[in-house]
Amino acid sequence: MDIATISGIIIFFGFVVSSVYMGEGLSGFKPFLNVEAFLIVMGGTACAILVNYPMSAVIGVGKVLKQVLTSKGEDTSRLVSTFVGLSQKAKKEGFLSLEADAKTIDNDFLKRGVQLVIDGADHEFIRNMLETELDFIRERHKVGREIFNALGTYAPAFGIIGTVLGMIMMLASIEDVAQVPRRMALALSAAFYGLGAGYWLFLPMAGKLKHRSEEELFVKEIIIRGVLLLQSGATPSVVEANLKAYLEPSKRKILKKEEPRSGAAQPGEAPAPAQPQ
Repeated sequence: MDIATISGIIIFFGFVVSSVYMGEGLSGFKPFLNVEAFLIVMGGTACAILVNYPMSAVIGVGKVLKQVLTSKGEDTSRLVSTFVGLSQKAKKEGFLSLEADAKTIDNDFLKRGVQLVIDGADHEFIRNMLETELDFIRERHKVGREIFNALGTYAPAFGIIGTVLGMIMMLASIEDVAQVPRRMALALSAAFYGLGAGYWLFLPMAGKLKHRSEEELFVKEIIIRGVLLLQSGATPSVVEANLKAYLEPSKRKILKKEEPRSGAAQPGEAPAPAQPQ
């Protein structure tokens, strides 16, 4: 789970509950328990999304939400080490020797790229295949962000609609002037629901999706570069120098510390036998 996202949601909710309780006690929560306002805001927002987007995109919101709440960032320094190891093995034994290594790779995008190299695809074919897939991934991410941006736009609007509707109903059937403040508080709870959902949940989630998308696309650009270097037969030192350019200075230092010692086993190789004492 993404601790930052969950913490932000829970902590602000705690601030709101604490503020209401310290100001009015338990009785202060009654104006917020307005089912009618909640249905107008959330129901109206959901219906607006159905009008704006195809059903397939709306059904996929669950997967997008899962992406917001989970954190699976790729270790870019590990990617560099992987490509260096693959290039070392390819130099010694040829591309066909990478078959076993490809099966153990967890990243599907990387696995497909390495498999194309093993299959003998040329430079341009590999570039076109991987960049085409990258474009489709970018479009899918864009739709997910747009849906949450739309939710963040519609929810406050329906909050205002709910407030206006509640005030119209209040003024149309008013009998006791003393009840006006209470009924107005109930009407304004719709605005609270709409503004809260929009600016507390939906728009921040859209921002988190944008950040996650940029991270994933950046990792895939590193993979494309590494696969093309591998296919071109570049030496391990050239592969490492090219891919390290994508890393932050701190990660370059980590990579340098983790460089294998002379005689250490590389990916796909058996460890060297121990020397007798």
